Amino acid sequence: MSKPYPKYDEEFKKNLVELHKNGKSQIQLHNEYGVSHSALSKWIKQYSEVKMDDNTIITAKEIRQLLKEKAALEEENLILKKAAAIFMQSSNKD
Repeated sequence: MSKPYPKYDEEFKKNLVELHKNGKSQIQLHNEYGVSHSALSKWIKQYSEVKMDDNTIITAKEIRQLLKEKAALEEENLILKKAAAIFMQSSNKD
């Protein structure tokens, strides 16, 4: 039977990423906090910040969320275009 994975809250994850950003290696963080290397790597990617041209800061997690929202909006837009084309065809027949 496999061992259950511990749950870490967002604040803990962000704190470890900040420690890594300030010079602690993943090995040091693993030894001090007992977090797996794969989890640390994932969190570092997820919570690393990118500074935009307008000085706003965005994380990889926020970028993924924005991409999901963009895809949903593009799908809605496509559906609306198809519906508009159908309505235009039916109004031209009248």
